[in-house]
Amino acid sequence: MGMVSGEAKSYYFSILKRDMVSRQKVIEVVEKDIKPMLMAEGGSIEVVDVNEKEGVVKVRLLGACGTCPMSMITLTAFVERVLRSKIPELKKVVPV
Repeated sequence: MGMVSGEAKSYYFSILKRDMVSRQKVIEVVEKDIKPMLMAEGGSIEVVDVNEKEGVVKVRLLGACGTCPMSMITLTAFVERVLRSKIPELKKVVPV
């Protein structure tokens, strides 16, 4: 068997990466676009885990958001919506 050319490898890995959720990108979006909005209301958010292959992000709402009865709405209507708008490969945001 011959070796795969560098160009073919690069193409193959670019396809794999395209369908993956980058931990770094998730953290960047959370820090830049989500956390400041939550902090304005006395809350915060922590990224607990990112399953890059499955597109699942686990987050913990903190401060006022952690004890708010509306936290699930914040999670789905705000956190998940913002993350999906910036990272289309994202499949699910799970609270922990």
